[in-house]
Amino acid sequence: MGLGVAIQMDPIEAIDINGDSSFVMALEAKRRGHKLYHYQPKDLSFRDRKVLARVRALDVRREKGNHFTLGEPEMIDLSEMDVVLMRQDPPFDMSYITATHILEHIHPKTLVVNDPVHVRNAPEKLFVTHFEDVMPPTLITNDRQQIMEFRAEHQDIIVKPLFGNGGAGVFHLKPGDENLNSLLELFTEMYREPVIVQRYLPEVRQGDKRVILIDGKAVGAINRVPAEGEARSNMHVGGRAEKSELTKRDLEICEIIGPTLAEKGLIFVGIDVIGRYLTEINVTSPTGLQELGRFEGRSIEAELWDAIEAKLG
Repeated sequence: MGLGVAIQMDPIEAIDINGDSSFVMALEAKRRGHKLYHYQPKDLSFRDRKVLARVRALDVRREKGNHFTLGEPEMIDLSEMDVVLMRQDPPFDMSYITATHILEHIHPKTLVVNDPVHVRNAPEKLFVTHFEDVMPPTLITNDRQQIMEFRAEHQDIIVKPLFGNGGAGVFHLKPGDENLNSLLELFTEMYREPVIVQRYLPEVRQGDKRVILIDGKAVGAINRVPAEGEARSNMHVGGRAEKSELTKRDLEICEIIGPTLAEKGLIFVGIDVIGRYLTEINVTSPTGLQELGRFEGRSIEAELWDAIEAKLG
């Protein structure tokens, strides 16, 4: 029996159909006979204790330049849907947080993936701090003196915004680099939040591994290798995806965090691992399904939908 599935995401016309995870999730849902609807976060409303969205019926197909069709706008009560996929890209700002508060009203009667309460409580760079023996040396602060002391201890550091995404605002400061004070002044002007400072991990030159977990279980990994002269491995800034195997340490990290992810209803999660260290737990709008599927020769999105449907009983 087909499900009603509403996908809260950014404009679908702008996506890369060969890389976007939301797109293949929609394709797989269509294959299973589910009825799809698309809406943007701006189309979400709360009125008289109802969660409403101005949606458009969605059809998808893997045809470049002709990958979707949208129906006429209609206002629906999202509690009448079986599943809502919360798939808009970060930044994880007050708009994002407000959407989690609104969607909380319909979950779990309508299954929101991922659970909006725990999405709200698990920002990528902060959620990692709740697990022992997984993080590189890390400082989260606005205190400039502490930052200077951290740098004096570790010399080679990474400085980045606490709620950034896609590699934006990530700086590698090598020993002797004289730009730290200027960088902190810039961050103070741009952000009210503390910054995150970590010891630089030279293993990143061999890649930043994205491990996909479904309902707390690791299903595979890809390696994202930074471009020449680049400290960041994100695909948005030229990182290259390579086939990768799950190491003993990768599996150990997944065993440490997996039960918590499953308990919190974080069904689709992508973690970032550099060498032996976990750097981020991505729960807002994880990516990597298509790349992993191509390397593994299997449909990861089908495994994800199996897990979602299992939650519905």
